[in-house]
Amino acid sequence: MLPAQLSPARTSHSALRAAVERVRAADDRRLREARASVVFMTVQSAHHSGRSSGYANSVLSVRIGGAVGSCAVEPGQLDPGSVSDLAGRSAAELLEHADPAVRLAVLDAYLADLLPHAEHPGARRVRIPAGTSLEKSVVRARAVAELVPVPEGSAVAVIGVVNSLLAALRERGFRPIPCDLKGGRTEWGEPVLVDHREAISGAQAVLASGMVLGNGTFDDIAGLCRDRGLPLVVFAQTGAAVLREMVGAEVHALSAEPYPFFWLTGDSTDIHRYSAGELR
Repeated sequence: MLPAQLSPARTSHSALRAAVERVRAADDRRLREARASVVFMTVQSAHHSGRSSGYANSVLSVRIGGAVGSCAVEPGQLDPGSVSDLAGRSAAELLEHADPAVRLAVLDAYLADLLPHAEHPGARRVRIPAGTSLEKSVVRARAVAELVPVPEGSAVAVIGVVNSLLAALRERGFRPIPCDLKGGRTEWGEPVLVDHREAISGAQAVLASGMVLGNGTFDDIAGLCRDRGLPLVVFAQTGAAVLREMVGAEVHALSAEPYPFFWLTGDSTDIHRYSAGELR
């Protein structure tokens, strides 16, 4: 499921624009020299064994140097054939692209190449063992849930419904408030809110998908968390290295999952956890 978002007229990518400008100011020459060597789309449909429902995602990925950056996109948002127009172009040029998904995937790759998650001094690696798609989903969910820094019994707004995450939060004694653009119901029949503002209004913490950075709702979500003094925890495949730059500011803690994602392979994969206290 995709995370809830505001109407198009009220979305904002100011956090992404600010991140691009910070990188430009740091080393514009390196941006001009860095090239997107590989660009590809992944269209995925998943239905874990033992679950009553599935989900689908489309992801744009860009390779710069030794890193792959990604951004989930809405179905039909990008023509798969257009990726050939992006390969070979400089990071500086692609960061001017009209589509924020392209800008985010490129910036994600550039930052991850500059400092890989595995080499970041503030990262704590968690190995997701080899297994079925459901087994890996459950292990990842438990590792993410551990980042939520509120007492047992607290309500946690989950923006971007992942059923394994809801289960992991309940295991820790939290009360999840599911919120997702598609609405509907969870695996257990719970209603899913479509307005993230409503979900956040009743929460003591927020756990959001990295997709909120790509769809333009991150600014509003982070602002609501700041105004209410709520910790914002993000679990990210989309823009994981970009969100890493926000830990200690807008983001309290982050689970960064670089490519390849857990659902792409039965082999072991890694996530990298960051928290504000460890990056100070």
